Amino acid sequence: MLSIADDAVVDPSVRLLHRDGDRDIAIGARTRIYRGGEILGPVRIGEDVFVNRDAYIRPGTVLGDRVNLGPFVRLITDTHEIGGHDRRAGEVRHDPIVVGAGTWIGAAVTVVAGVTIGAGCVIAAGAVVTSDVPDDTLVGGVPAAVIRRLR
Repeated sequence: MLSIADDAVVDPSVRLLHRDGDRDIAIGARTRIYRGGEILGPVRIGEDVFVNRDAYIRPGTVLGDRVNLGPFVRLITDTHEIGGHDRRAGEVRHDPIVVGAGTWIGAAVTVVAGVTIGAGCVIAAGAVVTSDVPDDTLVGGVPAAVIRRLR
């Protein structure tokens, strides 16, 4: 099921890929999603969220209220079991990504499967986030590392 709040604005070029029952997409009030992105459910997007152009959001992602995503952000829940010698990319799975309320994720950030980003964080542009980020923390780099705690 696709559920978009009446006052949410989703550019018509955004691909919302859902299927009743197992690929639901919910978009909260006052949320704005700019052009060119792709969202494959199940995905939950909170209220007052801003998603800049060309975001790529995969199944099992949850964005809290007041989250801001810069352009070209990739939230990639897809991963694989490690297979045998002949094919290391084994069974596909989607490990959830959770982004806490009030967090700002800068341009061209990649967040990989299974990561939880706490509330009130800043993820510097171009970072690759491979592990959990505590609340109120600024991280950056490849892989992302703590730069400092935020007040």
